[in-house]
Amino acid sequence: MFTRLGDAVYRFRWVVIGFVVGALLALGAYGLGLDDHLSPGGLDDPTSPSSQAAQLKDRTYGRSHLSDVLVLYTAPEGGSIDDPAFGQKVVDNLNRLPRQHPDQISKINAAYWKTDTGEYAPKLMGSPDKRHAFAAVAITGDDDTTTMRHFREVKDAFAIDGVTVQVTGLQPIGGALFDTMAQDQRRMEVLALPAVAILLFVIFGGVVAASLPLIVGGLTIVGATGIVMVITKFADVNSFVSAVVSMIGFGLAIDYGLFIVSRFREELANGYDTRAAVRRTVMTAGRTVASSATMIIAASSGMLLFPQGFLKSVAYGTMAAVLLAALTAITLLPAMLSVLGPRVDKWGWKRLRKTKTAHEIETGFWGRLTTWVMRHPLKVMLPLTILLLLLIIPVKNLAFGGLDETYLPPDNPTRVAQADFDRYFPLRKADPIELVIVTDNPSNVGPILSQANQAPGLAPRAIFAIDQTPPKGTNVWTTSAAIADSNNAGATIDYLRSMEVPDDVQVLVGGQPAIQHDSVDTLVARLPWMILLVVSVTMLLMFLTFGSVVLPIKAALMSALGLGSTLGILTWIFIDGHGASLLNFTAQPITSPVLVLIIAIIYGLSIDYEVFLLSRMVEARTQGASTTEAVRIGTAQTGRIITAAALILLVVTGAFAFSDLVMMQYIAFGMVSALFIDATVLRMLLVPATMKLLGDDCWWAPEWMKKIQQKIGLGEPILDDELPGGGEMIDLVKTTPITDPVTEQIALLPDGTPAARPRSSLRVRPRRIDSETPTVRLDDATAPISRSTTRSTPAARNS
Repeated sequence: MFTRLGDAVYRFRWVVIGFVVGALLALGAYGLGLDDHLSPGGLDDPTSPSSQAAQLKDRTYGRSHLSDVLVLYTAPEGGSIDDPAFGQKVVDNLNRLPRQHPDQISKINAAYWKTDTGEYAPKLMGSPDKRHAFAAVAITGDDDTTTMRHFREVKDAFAIDGVTVQVTGLQPIGGALFDTMAQDQRRMEVLALPAVAILLFVIFGGVVAASLPLIVGGLTIVGATGIVMVITKFADVNSFVSAVVSMIGFGLAIDYGLFIVSRFREELANGYDTRAAVRRTVMTAGRTVASSATMIIAASSGMLLFPQGFLKSVAYGTMAAVLLAALTAITLLPAMLSVLGPRVDKWGWKRLRKTKTAHEIETGFWGRLTTWVMRHPLKVMLPLTILLLLLIIPVKNLAFGGLDETYLPPDNPTRVAQADFDRYFPLRKADPIELVIVTDNPSNVGPILSQANQAPGLAPRAIFAIDQTPPKGTNVWTTSAAIADSNNAGATIDYLRSMEVPDDVQVLVGGQPAIQHDSVDTLVARLPWMILLVVSVTMLLMFLTFGSVVLPIKAALMSALGLGSTLGILTWIFIDGHGASLLNFTAQPITSPVLVLIIAIIYGLSIDYEVFLLSRMVEARTQGASTTEAVRIGTAQTGRIITAAALILLVVTGAFAFSDLVMMQYIAFGMVSALFIDATVLRMLLVPATMKLLGDDCWWAPEWMKKIQQKIGLGEPILDDELPGGGEMIDLVKTTPITDPVTEQIALLPDGTPAARPRSSLRVRPRRIDSETPTVRLDDATAPISRSTTRSTPAARNS
């Protein structure tokens, strides 16, 4: 397939460029205004008892807008909220709001002062010291997306000249979180893009080559925006998706572009013409990119097992971004390379563009490092494994919480306003615990409330009481009470759900604390199934790609070790609070869906780099290298590229580390930690050490599984010499499976180069195919053909 794709892309290069660019730009145009279609919700489990309570209450009483916007007014020092001049300014503003913004503000729910549309409630909405009062404003909208959009349109309408006004509530908090995410994206564009451009220039040594991955990355983000817009037509999509799509999509598109352009330049340096270089690039690097993207999509799909809309929307966004990144990398990018040809190195610095021979690469830094590691595998493996296990220890303190104003910086105005409101009006918190009682007999309500008021964890002086009777023709009663600590409401919820009630009465416990509690329970219950699914699917895909049972198991264990140590680092920083003052955040439990997101992204990226590393090892192995030689060659050939790719992703995700939103800091530091551990400790040290200890067992698989893998044909290709006078291109995947052991081991000289191999019974003629690995062609006069092949030594290559 990839052979035909490479030929087709070259042949129809202008058509491919026009079609792909046009399609991505069309998607981007369709995605204009995406922010207005995003929702702040989706963090709860819609199937939980608490969500059912909310749905029943909304059906009976209508959607509650009591806590949409809470406007806190503070009288001047020495003044009072009862001062007529002060009160008149506030009342004039409150009366104007529904008149001037009828599409956004439906009414004033209640206020300390008499207003045209609101309830007059001086006892409830004024502080005892007469310095503070508040008003509750209802924002129009029957869903989270519409309500948030309307609030953002009027968020500046609450200010009053000469009056200290603080705005908080559900919509202002959601808006502040949304605005912070938007600022993060702009920060990435301002800080990350120039830094990535400079890095790519240093890596490639030329302006043209460096610009190609940037073009692919930019178009990927544009196209993914349109796909997310399509998703909003069928489901609520959390506003967090935009940041994830930008971070993951752009970073992976750059990485994929880096691998494709590097391989193309490598093929050109070996003397191949543009057409052959494009075909060979798509067959090798393109095949690896497709495998990598498939595994990352498989890892992301695990988030679809959870009912939370947040995770589903992030999964859709991530999969869309990764899919577009891969498609553009194996179609648009090779088409542009087909047009450019050798001009890909134009406008560059020759010193940076120096192309090394295979011998120089394999005996360079990464080759020497790998050789040293494989000489001392236990000395490398044991201390590094112990270190990573120690980093996992803080995970025992991992705790889950909800997404609220405390995720904003301590000095954020909206967070400060909510803290002041909770301090002045502790019984009017925006996140009370709620009871929804369904009964045809009103006499049942009193005894239930009496039991409920004995619940542990209620705020001082907080009680459940019925403020209104059910609407005519209904039997649903509702009541609420403030809770002392919303993040530790488990005992209160368990007590309320265990109350003894008559058989004909149904009591549902709701409110934000219960919704958060149920969401965590759902996550904990389904997380093992997600892990099982993701690991099983990625291991299956790796087997089909590499033809080994051992390699996928090793990859899963390595990824688990890296993921565990990353979670330990994050727990130590963000939950235990080390560095909170430096990073300007409040140590607290992490929002449970974010943990799932972190696991999916980090595991996917870990498998991504594993695929790129193993693909070059397997390519060498299929050409006759021993295990030791294949590991050295694969690590040496990919060491610089994987390091560069990780560095680029570090820059992209690192820009989010400066976020004012602790959730984005959590994700950014998680990816930075994971990338550093993965690209250095795991891929360059632990993987070679482990594979050296495993030896030829690395490639083992049962015979029946080998046949399946060879039949499906996802293995690495062996490319013959296509230089003038060479043979035609062949693919020996089906005839030279990597799971067959070689007949002899390669000894390594002190400088890290392989010593000459004893001659085998096969007579072979070395054929140089590229700067990485030579292949061999069997002479017509050979002895009976064996499935074993031999690899030529550097001496043979130079003969």
